[in-house]
Amino acid sequence: MTDLPTTFGEALFRHAAERPHQVALRFEDRVTDYATFDRHVTQIANGLLAMGMKKGDRVAYLGKNSDWAVELALGTARAGMVLVPVIWRLAPAEVDGILSDSAAAVLFVEPAFERSFAAAQVVVMDEAFARWRDRQSDTPPPVSVTEDDVVLKLYTSGTTGAPKGVMLSHANGIRQRQNQIDAKIEWLLADPGDATIIAMPYGHIGGVGVALGAVNSGQELIIHAEYDAGDLMDAIAAHKVRRLFLVPAAIGLMLQHPKAATADFSSIETLSYGASPIPLPLLQQAVERIGCGFVQVYGMTETWGSIVAMPPEDHMPGREHKMTAAGKALPGVELKIIDENGNELPHGQIGEVAIRSPNNTRGYWNKPEETAKALIGDGWLRTGDAGILDEEGYLFIQDRIKDMIISGAENVYPAEVESAIYSHPAVADVAVIGVPDPKWGEAVKAMVVLKSGASCDEAAIITHARERIAGFKCPKSVEFIDALPRNPSGKILRRTLREPFWAGHERRVN
Repeated sequence: MTDLPTTFGEALFRHAAERPHQVALRFEDRVTDYATFDRHVTQIANGLLAMGMKKGDRVAYLGKNSDWAVELALGTARAGMVLVPVIWRLAPAEVDGILSDSAAAVLFVEPAFERSFAAAQVVVMDEAFARWRDRQSDTPPPVSVTEDDVVLKLYTSGTTGAPKGVMLSHANGIRQRQNQIDAKIEWLLADPGDATIIAMPYGHIGGVGVALGAVNSGQELIIHAEYDAGDLMDAIAAHKVRRLFLVPAAIGLMLQHPKAATADFSSIETLSYGASPIPLPLLQQAVERIGCGFVQVYGMTETWGSIVAMPPEDHMPGREHKMTAAGKALPGVELKIIDENGNELPHGQIGEVAIRSPNNTRGYWNKPEETAKALIGDGWLRTGDAGILDEEGYLFIQDRIKDMIISGAENVYPAEVESAIYSHPAVADVAVIGVPDPKWGEAVKAMVVLKSGASCDEAAIITHARERIAGFKCPKSVEFIDALPRNPSGKILRRTLREPFWAGHERRVN
């Protein structure tokens, strides 16, 4: 076993000592080596303490990907505080709700999103931020940080539509690397100095989580403010990227881009994909065009991302029957399928996927009832996903117990969308479901019942929703029906509504 660090601040300190002149961060025209990166992080940590904050306080960030955002994440970690990255695509009311619930002591915000906020202190991330950072002390901050301290709080909506703050510790994000090194799983391991690209939204575990993981590995992190397929392909060739993570929708957009026909993918050794299921034809097209090893990963915010993986050898011709699986448990991870009472089910039987791993969340911020439902004792976490384990240990995801819709790797929860639509004066009842979509995997669809004598059209419903919630949550289509199917207790039968749209699909996720 190697002696790996136990906190992200310690990981950065070690890499700065071992490879001070190696490039750590690239963003636009700014290039930062590990020694400078480490100094900036210490200065930010001391700056936060000088603002009157203390260990355990929450630091919010609203903006896109940037080198400063990564420095802020590590500075927060080194100060023993908790970063709360907020998805920039959310509606203002949603952002304010997260800031209020998180009790963030300070909000760092990019100029493009600056407005009036309820946070006690607001810092705009412009050149003044860099001047503030550089005025701070570069001596180690007087804070003791351990692997059990919470370092991230990521907000993910629940089936009630109310956002939940998922608390993740340093250990949740660091221990898996040790397990993979011990098990010699080289196809997921990056070496110090390897270049990787972050282009996924920062407020997701696939954004900030990947950035922190790159620092833990000592990588060169190439930061794109947001995803652009053409820019991504240029960066892959220019920086000889070996390891890459993309969501399936991003892979599809890349392969459809005009540059894809002549792009140089030769440096890529493994491309990991996850966050939503991938259509088999798209996967086969990607394997053929990019020509590298592919690794499917399955996980959730509550497990700091990947806890199940399907290795490159299962993406070869003749293994098509396994390509629809999520993969097998990674080292240190245990899986089981349980019924509604928590009893383990035999291989081949559908039930809820439960996970035991060092990646599992500490719980939901200020939501003890939700935490108790998810963390069921003895280290096990209920995922809300329905799945099957076969005799070889492969996990096949079949449906989502929680009714969640994944559209382009964005999580959309029906109750939240329904609430926005229901406030329309012509709407008597509404149910939101996910339907197959060739580009995004699933698209949000609203089934609407109008009030007696009322009239309305699809465009009006979508516009009404867009004024209240983020655009990616709004329905892409609306169907008007006479009544919603319900069970005797009044619960909407979403499966009945979804079934006609999923007819002919092997799985009820796309």
